[in-house]
Amino acid sequence: MNTKQDRISDTFNPSQPPPLRQAQDRLVRGGERRSSPDNAGGGVESYGRVLLPIARAAISRALDVPRAADETAPWLAEHGACFVTLTQDGELRGCIGTLEAHRPLLADVKSNAVYAALNDPRFMPLSVEELDITTVEISLLSPTTAMDVRDEADALAQMRPNVDGIVFEFGSYRSTFLPQVWEDLAQPRQFLAMLRRKAGLPDDFWEEGVKLSRYTVTKWSEER
Repeated sequence: MNTKQDRISDTFNPSQPPPLRQAQDRLVRGGERRSSPDNAGGGVESYGRVLLPIARAAISRALDVPRAADETAPWLAEHGACFVTLTQDGELRGCIGTLEAHRPLLADVKSNAVYAALNDPRFMPLSVEELDITTVEISLLSPTTAMDVRDEADALAQMRPNVDGIVFEFGSYRSTFLPQVWEDLAQPRQFLAMLRRKAGLPDDFWEEGVKLSRYTVTKWSEER
């Protein structure tokens, strides 16, 4: 099982940086941590009570374990983007997500849940025996917003710790960290350095043409 520092390292891209793709590049690996379960009430904050069982049921069915979940909420048909994170004893076990809303949220959650369980290349596929010791977390992303930055110093000044998820782009290089990663990388300079390393670039890389964008998340985690 990975240590806290390993969780940060696990989010790096160990291979040559791939080109940006339209469909495939929507799946982006992330390093996340356990968060609090959703609280009572209506609105988006209550979505977790619906989304978490759907994600768990999708994973269970992919492992040939029958499990049902209520998929009748009308808002599930609206397009949405999410990350599904799996942890065991607080340590990362898999994470796959979507940066841009391009399909119904129901389909996005189910697909990302199965990919996180079975197709995250950093881990062996989840086994049936691990189902009961695995915690599911879902992060629902806001639309991304481009950041107008003059240089690296300006970028660092604009980054909001514990609020922003950041997307880094330079040519064919691309990476992202969810806001949860601020828990392990608390300083903007450190956060940006590791984001560049994840993209396959030097920690201190900065050239004209670097693009940054930000998003926020609403997240829910199963209670264990």
